[in-house]
Amino acid sequence: MNGSQVKIDHVSKEFGDFIALNDINFTINQGEFFTLLGPSGCGKTTLLRIIAGFENPDDGAVLFDDTNVVGLPPNKRHSNTVFQSYALFPHMTVFENVAFSLRLKKVDNATVEEKVRKYLSLVQLEEHMYKKPNQLSGGQRQRVAIARALINEPKVLLLDEPLSALDAKLRSSLLVELDRLHDKIGITFIFVTHDQSEALAVSDRIAIMNKGNVLQIGTPFEVYESPATQFVAQFIGETNLFESTVVKCEGYKAKSGEEYMVTLNTPALGMQAQLTGDTQATKEEDKNILVTDYEHTDEGQKVAFTIRPEKIRITLEEPNVNGRKDINVFKGVVEEPVYTGFQSKFYIKLEKTGTIVKVFKQHTNYLDDGPEIQWNDTVYISWSAEDGYIVEDIEK
Repeated sequence: MNGSQVKIDHVSKEFGDFIALNDINFTINQGEFFTLLGPSGCGKTTLLRIIAGFENPDDGAVLFDDTNVVGLPPNKRHSNTVFQSYALFPHMTVFENVAFSLRLKKVDNATVEEKVRKYLSLVQLEEHMYKKPNQLSGGQRQRVAIARALINEPKVLLLDEPLSALDAKLRSSLLVELDRLHDKIGITFIFVTHDQSEALAVSDRIAIMNKGNVLQIGTPFEVYESPATQFVAQFIGETNLFESTVVKCEGYKAKSGEEYMVTLNTPALGMQAQLTGDTQATKEEDKNILVTDYEHTDEGQKVAFTIRPEKIRITLEEPNVNGRKDINVFKGVVEEPVYTGFQSKFYIKLEKTGTIVKVFKQHTNYLDDGPEIQWNDTVYISWSAEDGYIVEDIEK
């Protein structure tokens, strides 16, 4: 099987006064595992239903390999949908559930037998083919639904929050199965979820949606490490985010190549520089945040600064930065330590401002980490300028 390219061409949809989709425009590549990610009500399921043919857009087109499928019923689109509810027939065996669409097409029994066994083997359910759905686990029922969708050999498989009804361990296991299945059959997967960890785990690319808009499209690495907006930075994983003002921007040779070193005045972290056009007006005792950026930013520009908790180092002793000027160092007190097994989360109240900064410490060689950091300890937190990120739009 080969997947189709799917182009969403300026699609809009309203329900009364509610704008579900606002001029959505992007292309999903052939054979790609593409995820629509966002909170409830962001428009992702509406967009999936339009791609599937269960809804029609008010404006725009949906193209499968350059053919506009708007107006075509779902069974004419070379796509199949796996629903959150599985939608299996309870009175039929697993075999007959998977065979159902072939029976409707009056396919001969030998072909039905061959194809059903093939797709049950693909989802590793051959030994359960004569059971009823109520004799299966939730994960097994979901795999039956996937096999039933795949037996029609669609070019696009649409997955509408297919794992949300499962427990955390089963979700994790089925994600691996979905990824393996995608690699094996090579068709286009369009996956809808509100769970950012699911999206990061399996996607080739992710479209982050909110309030009917697509805010960013990129690989998991791109949307996590280089968020385009404050919403994306806060929705994908956990982060520390502060409103700031650009004090200075100058050329800088970073590890990743030529970039800019940006000096930020960030009041939440204790910065009180006066932006008079003379950057020397900053009081020496008021440290500014240093961050590298790919683009030039103007002095006085309002931006947001974000630093992921796992990028921050926490120590009981003041770190020796060996004369490096690109390391940000702050002193604070452990407000709350949270042990989670593979890591500890610390909520640090900064000495100057009382601002809370989240820090995640991975337990790699726990016994070699030195004295355990505890509640009310005075600590130092530090991070490299290259680990922070500037988000230029301030969202109110």
